[in-house]
Amino acid sequence: MELARATNRSVRLRNRSALLTKLFLDGPLTRQDLVRSTGLSQPAVSNVVADLIDEGLVAEAGAAESDGGRPSMLLRIAPRFAFVVGVDVGETRVRVELFDFAMTLLASIEYPLDPARTEPDLVAGHVLAGIDAVTGQAGVAPGDVLGVGIGVSGVVEQGTEAVVHAQALGWDRVPLERLIAAGTDLPLHIDNGAKTLGQAEMWFGAGRGARHAVFALVGSGVGASVVTNGATYRGASSSAGEWGHTTLVYGGRACRCGARGCLEAYVGAEAIIDRYREACRGRPVPGEDEESQIAALVAAAQTSATARRVLDDTAGYLGAAVANLINLFNPERVVLGGWAAVALGDLLPAVREAAGRQALRQPYEQASIELCRLGVDAVALGAATLPIARFLTEGGVRR
Repeated sequence: MELARATNRSVRLRNRSALLTKLFLDGPLTRQDLVRSTGLSQPAVSNVVADLIDEGLVAEAGAAESDGGRPSMLLRIAPRFAFVVGVDVGETRVRVELFDFAMTLLASIEYPLDPARTEPDLVAGHVLAGIDAVTGQAGVAPGDVLGVGIGVSGVVEQGTEAVVHAQALGWDRVPLERLIAAGTDLPLHIDNGAKTLGQAEMWFGAGRGARHAVFALVGSGVGASVVTNGATYRGASSSAGEWGHTTLVYGGRACRCGARGCLEAYVGAEAIIDRYREACRGRPVPGEDEESQIAALVAAAQTSATARRVLDDTAGYLGAAVANLINLFNPERVVLGGWAAVALGDLLPAVREAAGRQALRQPYEQASIELCRLGVDAVALGAATLPIARFLTEGGVRR
């Protein structure tokens, strides 16, 4: 009897998970749409949907267009059922954002970071202050927040608590989850920023519909998220995707990680600015931070042969590195994201051309190389989906 009850509960949770996931990603949908897309029976869909409506998780969203018969009612995830916080811990700022359950942005705040001062305690303090700020701005009670997702540079070692290894930041086994948990009772979900960007683009952006894709994050640093058969590839200890620290030029430019010739040492924002400064014989690049300096470099390329050459070289380096991704992973799609990739978006045709010269012909012809669709907020948005992904997998049961 106990085994039968446990089996029935397991089936019901699995059915709830399937329906909630479909509604979250593709809603609003009718009950008949859910029957067709999930393979569940009409009675199973009707029973589970009734429970989800009673719990306030699903709401009716008006009638679907009808060809003459009785119109079917559209269903969607209830936007105010719960709220989530997404955090982007970058190298130049910490961005904290609050979303409702329809992923509508409700509040946002940023805290600038000095790249020379990225102490873990300081970062944790910014995250905690940001959580209080955005929930306060939106008038959301802490008990209505499902969880906090955090995207961070470096390798995130998952376990009983997430530990971050980020050589470029000088972080070695930093217990970031413990530091943040000391100031909040909200559930925390921490992952690499390139992986949260990849999840956001898979769910809502340039990755939708793809089963095999690579999402490349180009900002101050460089990383990637590899999605194979719809799931993020993590490797033995979740460090897969450190694309920025693959070797582009043996014995080449010094990288912040301590090695030489890494891709990041050529196409990361800091590296691009350094290469331009060197080409200008040490003359400083206009701008107060990396974002404004990259913008100045892009503007200067209209009239300066030196700036144009630096950008052309950047496109060539990036194209060669994308070709490596294509040869290694045979993706349907390569998506370039991150604030620097967005700022350098006009280089995309040159990146494609360089990748075509370097990649094997057959896998290159099968792959598209695209710019991200979610802009610079993709890391925080993807981070906010981490507690939602757990919630959907567990059938909409709050732990």
